[in-house]
Amino acid sequence: MDLSNIIVAFSKRENAVNIRNVLVKSGLEVSAVCQTGAKVLQYAEMWNDGIVVCASRMQDMHYMQLREYLPPEFELLLIASPDQWADGLPDGVVGLPMPIKIYDLLNTIEMIQHSQERRRKKRRESGKTRSVRDRQIIDQAKSLLMERNNMTEDEAHKYVQKTSMESGTDMVETARMILTVMKE
Repeated sequence: MDLSNIIVAFSKRENAVNIRNVLVKSGLEVSAVCQTGAKVLQYAEMWNDGIVVCASRMQDMHYMQLREYLPPEFELLLIASPDQWADGLPDGVVGLPMPIKIYDLLNTIEMIQHSQERRRKKRRESGKTRSVRDRQIIDQAKSLLMERNNMTEDEAHKYVQKTSMESGTDMVETARMILTVMKE
C-alpha cells in the first residue's frame, strides 16, 4: 500500500511534535510538522495526496479555511472538542474528539489511508482505459513538449498531468489545448 503523506499542524509546536512522536512510534511516517496553514499548503503542493492532522485553529487560519484551500485529494483529520463541529463537518474532514485516544487516532489514520489507496487505485485503473485515439493525442502533446521545450518524456507527462489538474480538465482535453496553442 502506498502510504499517504502525513502533515501534523498545530499552532503550538509542542502539540504538533507530541502528535508526530506518537505517530512515528506507531510506525507511521510523518512528512512534515507545521504551525501555520500556509506551511501546510506549501507542503500539499508537492504531493499528490495526504492527511493533515490538525487542531481547529493554526496560527494563521481556521481548519475550514485550510480545507477550502487544500487539494481535494487531501483529507483533514481534525482533533478538537466536538462542539467545534456541532453543525457537522465538511467533505474531506474527519473529526476526533479531545482528549484524544491514541488507539482512535491510529485507527482513523489507517481508515483514511485505506480510502485514499482505493481512490489512487481507481485513478490508475481509469487512466488505463483510454482509447487508442486519446492516448495518441496525449503522446502527440508530450512529443511536442519534448521537442520544443527540451523535456524528457517523464517531464512532459508530468506537465500535461499537472496542467490538467490545475485547469480541471482531463488529460486528453489538456493535450488538445497544448497541441492547439503550440502549433500556432
